[in-house]
Order: sequence, then structure tokens, then C-alpha cells
Amino acid sequence: MAAVSTAGPSTSSSSLQRPPHSSSLVLCLLLPTLAAIINALAMGPAEEAAVYLVQVEGEEPVAFHLHKYSAASPAAGCHSGELRNGSGSAVETHVKHLVELHNRLLQSSLEEGAYRKLYSFNHVLNGFAVHTTPSQAERLAAAPGVKLVERDRRAKLMTTHTPAFLGLPAVWAAAQLGGAAGGRRKKLAGEGIVIGVVDTGIDPAHPSFAYDPANPYRPDWNPRFSGACEVGPSFPVGSCNGKIVAARHFAAGAAAAFPLNASRELSPIDEAGHGTHVASIAAGNWGVPVVVDGFKIAVYKALYPEGGTLADVISAIDQAARDGVDVLVLSIGPDEPPRGGIPTLLSMFEISMLFARRAGIVVVQAAGNKGPGEATVLSVSPWVTGVAAGTTDRRFQNTLVLDDGGIKLQGVGLTGMLFFFPHLSIGSLFIMSNFTILDVRKAICDLKAVCFRETKKKRPTFGNGQLQFKLVAARDAIAESERSFHHITPDYAEECQHPDALQPAVAQGAIVICNFSNGFFNRSSTVAAVLRTAGALGFMGFVLVANPAFGDFVAEPLPFSIPGIMIPRVSDVQILLEYYEKHTHRDAEGRAVEYGGRASIGEGRVASFGQRAPAVARYSSRGPDAIDGQMNLADVLKPDVLAPGHQVWAAWSPISADEPILSGKSFALVSGTSMAAPHVAGIAALIRQRRPSWDPSMVASAISTTASKYDNYGLPIMSQGSTQQLHGALLYSSTHFDRGAGLVSASKALDPGLVFPSGFEDYISFLCSLPSIDVKMVKAATGRACRRGSVPVPPPADLNLPSITVSSLKGFQTVRRRVKNVAGVPETYLSAVQPPRGVEVVVHPSSFFVTPQATQDIHINLKVTEALGGFSFGEIVLVGSVDHTVRIPLSILPVSV
Repeated sequence: MAAVSTAGPSTSSSSLQRPPHSSSLVLCLLLPTLAAIINALAMGPAEEAAVYLVQVEGEEPVAFHLHKYSAASPAAGCHSGELRNGSGSAVETHVKHLVELHNRLLQSSLEEGAYRKLYSFNHVLNGFAVHTTPSQAERLAAAPGVKLVERDRRAKLMTTHTPAFLGLPAVWAAAQLGGAAGGRRKKLAGEGIVIGVVDTGIDPAHPSFAYDPANPYRPDWNPRFSGACEVGPSFPVGSCNGKIVAARHFAAGAAAAFPLNASRELSPIDEAGHGTHVASIAAGNWGVPVVVDGFKIAVYKALYPEGGTLADVISAIDQAARDGVDVLVLSIGPDEPPRGGIPTLLSMFEISMLFARRAGIVVVQAAGNKGPGEATVLSVSPWVTGVAAGTTDRRFQNTLVLDDGGIKLQGVGLTGMLFFFPHLSIGSLFIMSNFTILDVRKAICDLKAVCFRETKKKRPTFGNGQLQFKLVAARDAIAESERSFHHITPDYAEECQHPDALQPAVAQGAIVICNFSNGFFNRSSTVAAVLRTAGALGFMGFVLVANPAFGDFVAEPLPFSIPGIMIPRVSDVQILLEYYEKHTHRDAEGRAVEYGGRASIGEGRVASFGQRAPAVARYSSRGPDAIDGQMNLADVLKPDVLAPGHQVWAAWSPISADEPILSGKSFALVSGTSMAAPHVAGIAALIRQRRPSWDPSMVASAISTTASKYDNYGLPIMSQGSTQQLHGALLYSSTHFDRGAGLVSASKALDPGLVFPSGFEDYISFLCSLPSIDVKMVKAATGRACRRGSVPVPPPADLNLPSITVSSLKGFQTVRRRVKNVAGVPETYLSAVQPPRGVEVVVHPSSFFVTPQATQDIHINLKVTEALGGFSFGEIVLVGSVDHTVRIPLSILPVSV
């Protein structure tokens, strides 16, 4: 019997409206309805339908059909023509066969009219998604030919200067092939490689995706790729222009789960902005803030402003594999663990990525934005490269100046300020707003109307060339008429979400202090609403401050149409509030009657460079890698690597349905591991172009072993934490569970010296070795049985990864690795060890000579010298005679001697 998870039933009610007819006719009409109601009550409450993901026994999916792929050599499938890109009569015949198989299984197992099939998965998975009730799902799980049934889950987003920060322009120049001297057209860095992006779609009109007319699109440009381009009102014919080579949307799961807004355009157009941002980072045109140039983009829209489901995401992954993408970037992930006791690593989502890698695709995923707590990483599988987010050396900072500059508080906000120029004869006043200098005369009139009606004592003052205005806390400006209304809570008013909540006479002409409180954390409050309130009431500026009851928050430098600043640190807010209370006079009842504090908001649109970087961003999810709800740990390092993810400039969709404050903008400054993952995807694509014979594990290994644990100052990379955790400290020394192997290096990853290859059967062996794993479920999920007999399955730590993680070291353990020389020259390597605390580490052999394409087995003996209550960290460094350096992170929990 297949495993299935179901949800409890929900009740529903209906109402009947009496039509204007005779009572006898009414009775005749109502009798059948009353009978139906009685029957329904007898049967119990109606079930709520949901989406279920189903795996089917028997036939191999297209990518592995006819034995054209070798499981031992995933790269063979990467360039195998028709089968890889889903074309050819044999492939189409097998697709049709699988679809018919799924239809027959549903028809024979479920009641007619009780289900709706949403998708057939047939390229890397043999299965389907179906919308039905829990009881029907249980019937399906018991049907012959069904391996697994899993209830679908929500998917979520893990929401330029960075190319220079990573040293990419030099890599692009080095990667350009050919040229006029050789009589051939110069081949661009990344040309011929397709990066698939599963996200919210793309804006095809953006210049980041314009195609170079000097290199016109050729239909036969890549025989391994066969994508299609869907069209819609905002995604017209021609949107796939050669830079964008495929674009599809997947909405059946979302439409069944939410449902979608009826006005939503079902096409690949990006209505949110996130997908456009991710695609431009990974593969946009050089000269616009992006990472790579010659790459092609295949777009698979699977998330919408209302949300997303894994059914749509898995269907997109399946289609991307069928089209023949080389690299797949997923800046998305599940919103919750799988239900029904299904291990995370055996869920349909994780297995779909395993089979994508088996098909020869490098899969890169955002690590998640749930940091800085430990074991929060969402990219958990060893066959996926999970990417943490780091800062860069660029900062956008703003300053709140109190009084005449005696107190200055740092914050963020892309906004201008109010200047006073005494040498100017007309008005002597400029208002610097959002990227515009407003008309001086209008500014003066506005100020006279709003500010200069006050008494002389309350007029704005001039300090350091900036206008200073009275400082008012929103809590002191709550409208008296609103205090009695239940819908106007103190939090709502203090968050400045509606002008009716505040007194115009108090708020006009002031810089108003608004709280970042509960409404912002539960996403019911927005900065856009603060701007609307400020505009309606005539704020001269606003300060959005951290609420001590909720702690610090992550402040992004958003563009503000009026002067504004966000102060995200509680320690800074306390200084501001102490100043405010000292200069605010209150009556006997505690009400503010006079506001003596003065403040000005500085210029926030000018970037500064050269700061120490990277640091692991506070929100970036951390390891160790927990693989189930019981927090059982896998011996796998997560995240794998670190890449720029904080405040990344990249393309944006002007529709911006999720972020109204960015509506109409073509570029946005956004943070998250969503922004880090496409950086690594772009580097992986460069490697695929330079090293076409490498399988995905070799690409991932090269990125990991060449990453750096040092920042741009040559010091160890630091990590941002919370003030609550660190007793006021903002930074601490990062570990492998924060940064993975370290900051990616594009130039070094192209020439790593050694790689750690692993194939599909290695991942099966890993799954079979996990503690408390159900071997029958492994076979059901993967189609491969766990090995039995006298030869034991190797422990999880023996999976041939470019890192070593042991989550419970008791006494002594030998960990095995195999490296392959990909340098093209023979090389001698010497090993050096920085042992983790409490662990003795011995490498055998300590030195070795390896010829090109040859392999070398390495045994690492680990012995506990001191039992500890937590993980300790170190590394093995293999130093080659031809200037290759291979770093292997060690993360060990020594439990007992």
C-alpha cells in the first residue's frame, strides 16, 4: 500500500432563498434539496478537496527510457540528443503511453467526477498530480501500480555590483572563444548554455533580456534543446527572442489551491518581479546589472502573487528537463515539511530534483530565509547545491540627524532630503525627493501651507544645511475619534497604516515616528501604506523604527517618494526614543502637549564602497541539515556555498503585484537567498560551457572546493546574528553551517584541479544508509531497492561529497572519499589538516600523485579526543604542485571518546 497523508474534513453551510412562487411549488422544489441535506448530514461533513502528488510503478520516465542513459555516468545523458530534449518519435510515443497509463489508473481507482487530473509527470518522474478528496486519495494509495501518494504543499519565494565583487568580468573575457583573428565569430561567455528558471515568470520587454542583433537567433542553435514559447496579452509573439528561448506557465495546482484571481494573466509574464530579478542575475545581458551574458534563458512560471504549489513546481522541473536545460535555478522551496510521515528527502519535490540531476542537470537552490537560527536550511538534499546569502562591499545608508547633529542614527531608505541653500535668492529651498528635484516654488508653497502656519517656535530650523522638523511619535498623534473604534488598535495607528488613525493637526509638517510592529511581521502592514498616510497628512518625513518587543528587522533600501528612513536596530531606536521623550512635554495624563524634538533625514541614494565583505546575512538559513520534523540530522553539509544575496540590483517587472512600492520600476534592490542562488547558477553555467563532459556532481564539487573562507580584507568571513542571541554583538565568526564551504570564486571554479564525482547509485546508497529510513519507501520513491546481503551499506558520511559532516562521532570512524584529476596535467598533492576541536584527523595517504583523468581514494580517520555538546569545525586542504588548492570543510559532533 502506498503512503498517503490526508487532512481532516471541513464543514460547509448553504442558504436557501425562497422564490416568489406558490407554497406548493416551493415545497416541491425544496423536497429534493432537503433530502440531499439529510443524506449529507447522515454521511458527515463534506470533505475538502486538495492536490495530491502520485508516483506510479513500472515504466521508467522518458529521460531514462530505452536505457540510453547510464546511471553510472549522468553526464552521458546530458548530451544525448533526442532523449535529452524530449524530441523524436520514440520519445513522443513513450510520453503518450505514460499519460494513458496515468489516465487508466485514475479511471480504475477513483469514482467518476470525484477527481481532476492536473498534470502528468513523464520526463524525470513517472507520476501525476490530481485534485481530489482525502478519502479518494486513500483509495488511490491502495490501488495497484501506485507507489507513493503525497499531499501537495505550498511553495514560497526565498526573496549590478555583484559581478565585479565576484571577479566575473575577467572570467567573461577569458571565457570568450574564437575571434576575428581565427576567422570565426567570437563566442560569448556562456553561449550555447541554457539556464532554466522556475519562478514567477519574466518581463520579456526588459533590456536585460534583449537579444544582440549582431548574433541573430538561429533555430538550430542547440540541437539538445527544444523549448516552446507560450503567448498571452502581455507576452506577445516574439517575446522568445533568442535570449529567452522558452517560456511556459504552470498554474493548475495554484488554481485548485487558492484559487487564482480571475483577472490573473495565465502566461509566462512576471506580475511579481521576483522571477525577472532572478533571471537577470543568472543570465541577463552584460552592461545591465547582471551576472552573465551569452547564456540563454528558459522560463517556467510556477508561482503567482497569490502563492504557489509544489505540483506546479514539479511539473515545471519535469518540463525543464524535457526541454534540455543545462542548469536549473530554484529560488523557491516548500512552505512546510511533507505530511503523513514521508521523509523530506523522499518527498516528490526532492526526488524530482534527484532525477533532474540524474538527467544531467545542475540544480541550484536558495538555502532559505529563516536565519539566523540553526537547522533552518530549506535546501536539504546532497544532490542540490544550496546557496546561502552574503553581503557585498556596497552599502546604501541614510542618516537621521537629531538637533544640530549631536546625535546621528544610521538607517536605510532610498530617499532625498530637504536642503537649505542660503546663497540662492529664490526661495533658498530644495526638496530632494525620489530621484527628482521638485519645483522650488511649489515646495515653498507646500511648506508655507503645512509648516509655516505654526508658531515661530515650531517652524523648521536649519542645521548643517538641512531642514529640521518637529519630531512626533505616531502613538502621540492617534486621532481622538478613533480611539474608541475596535478596528483602530494602537499597533495599527502606530504603524501609520491609515490617515484616519492620526490627527492631521499633529502629524502635518512633522517627521513622524512609525513602529515596525506586529502588522509588518504578519504582512498585513506595508511601507506603501506608510507612504500613503504620509502623503495624505502632509508628513515632512517618516522614521520606521524597530519595536523593542519584536526585535531588530531586516531593512531594505526601498525608494521613497518623500523623505523617509528605516531604523532597524533596537539599540538605535532606544537612543531615538530617549531623545524624543526628553524633548516632549506631557500633561498630567501623559498626553503630549508640546514637541520640542527636531530631526532631519539625510540623503540615502548614494552608495559607499569598500566595506568589509562578505558577511553571512542574518536572514540566511543555517545548518545543520535536519531531514525530518524530529530534527534528525543527515551527514551532509548545508548550505553548500555562499554568494552575494544582500541588496542586489537587478531587473524588475514594473507590474510588481507583490510590492506596490516598486510598481513602475524596472530595477530593484532586493535581498534574500533567492538572489544568491542565481549567482551560483550563472557560475555553474560557465563551467558547463568550459567543461562540457563534466557531470553535475563535478560542477558542484568545483564550486565548493574552490570557495574562500576569507573576506575581501583577508580575514575570516563573519556572520550576522540577532542582538538577542549575541548580547548586543552584530557579528560573530561564521562556521560551515553559516557559509558552507565559503564565498564562491568563478575563476577558481573553472580550474579546481580535483573534483569529487558521485552518481545516481551513490545517492540511492546514501538514502538507504540513513537512520530509521524505510527501505521500502526508498524503493517506492526512487525505483531502486536498497542493497542487501553480507556487504553493509556505507554510512551516510561516505557519500562522495566535497565536504565531510559527521553528526554523531562516537570514538573512531573512517570516512572515505575519491577524487579525480581534471587539471589535464599530472600533479602531486600534499594534505594539511586544521582539526575540529575534540577530534583527531589523519589523512591516508598524506600525499599522492595523480595523472589526468585518474582517481585517488582517500581515507580520513576521525578520532574523538574530547566529547562536546555541539559541532566543531575544521578543514582538510589538499595543496597541489601545479598551484591547485582543494578545501574540504569538516563539521563534526564528537559525542563520546
